[in-house]
Amino acid sequence: MTQLSDQVHLRPDQLDAFWMPFTANRQFKQAPRMLVRAEGMHFWTDDGRQILDGISGLWCCNAGHNRKPIVEAIQRQAATLDFAPPFQMAHPLAFELASRIAELAPRPATPADPALDHVFFCNSGSEAVDTALKIAIACQRIRGEGARTRLIGRERGYHGVGFGGIAVGGIVSNRKMFGTLLAGVDHLPHTHNLEHNAYSVGQPEWGADLADELERIVTLHDASTIAAVIVEPVAGSTGVLIPPLGYLQRLREITRKHGILLIFDEVICGFGRLGAAFGANRFGVVPDMITFAKGVTSGTVPMGGVIVSKQIYQDFMVGPPGAIELFHGYTYSAHPLACAAALATLDVYRDEQLFERAATLEPVLAKLAHGLKGRPHVVDVRNLGFVAAVELEPRAGQPGARAFDVFLKCYEQGVLVRTTGDTIAFSPALIASEADLERLVSTVSENLARVD
Repeated sequence: MTQLSDQVHLRPDQLDAFWMPFTANRQFKQAPRMLVRAEGMHFWTDDGRQILDGISGLWCCNAGHNRKPIVEAIQRQAATLDFAPPFQMAHPLAFELASRIAELAPRPATPADPALDHVFFCNSGSEAVDTALKIAIACQRIRGEGARTRLIGRERGYHGVGFGGIAVGGIVSNRKMFGTLLAGVDHLPHTHNLEHNAYSVGQPEWGADLADELERIVTLHDASTIAAVIVEPVAGSTGVLIPPLGYLQRLREITRKHGILLIFDEVICGFGRLGAAFGANRFGVVPDMITFAKGVTSGTVPMGGVIVSKQIYQDFMVGPPGAIELFHGYTYSAHPLACAAALATLDVYRDEQLFERAATLEPVLAKLAHGLKGRPHVVDVRNLGFVAAVELEPRAGQPGARAFDVFLKCYEQGVLVRTTGDTIAFSPALIASEADLERLVSTVSENLARVD
């Protein structure tokens, strides 16, 4: 049987039909960058070159590529139960996986903290965010506070590309083409401030008081109208923005004070990226919901979900026992192949102690990344866990162009990095060696001097 990957060299006319996401299509199709194989820390191109993957695929292949235990689990599951309907039916792996994920969630540290112990499955980070927002609004209504429909996001936040996600998100390019989006959304200010926090190692010391802007928003709209606040513990896609010391703790205090649900979007932060199961674990802050995706299957099969508190789940368990409690879900919620992949991935994380490994290598990546200070065009370096970023001064009238040039030159030399605007991000798989990290950062350093 012919596999799609058998044809690695495509003619120019074969590139036209695919409308590529978040890509300059015309530019790409003039000089395609085709990946045809992957293993461990590397991709291979259609012309046989090996590429060091410095971004875990797309923040998702945290266990590395083509890991044998995960691949074999997917193969076995495909040959056993390829699909099971998730509405009014189920399969055992879904329950096993939900329990495993709930065990990774942060435990309540105080009597006021919620117990995160239920999981609702979907298929992506975007779906996870929209699911969490719907649950938040519905939960407030069930609690007798139906006026709480307002949602609060944050400037420069990225929460996927559903209408809910781009409404609470704060990246202008993701919002401006799509009309008025959801009504009743407001935004906290972002925490990125080069004047106070440039070149901070780990969490910046300045900026915790930015969380107090939530009090101003509450005063403006009244707490009785606000359902939830959603933030990324570390904002990834917007350029790796690290939360100031005390900032997330202050958000938790304010939301609890006003009866507002707090959602952590951990699609990027989850599954070891910050040296712990979730950012919430690292920061010691227990939100009411956590969204996840990406690393849960190490990128092998699409899957996402929301971890919700026991209290939220119980709030929905009312009415006749035969009634559907939440009219929401997806055909592929808890898909058998995704569940098999996720369970095998969690085994790899546990057996190889990859979360702990990321924490151990954090200072190595930090030292290498901050060694870029003083290189041409660099205006900031920031890091936390197994992620770091270098921000470049943009060219006049050409935002993002300088960083993209560095990206292309690194790719030519066999290293893949991620750019967002004029920020270059490093988010290697948790299996990366010190030599991998050194090559990753040194290649960027070399090419900073090669761009104008």
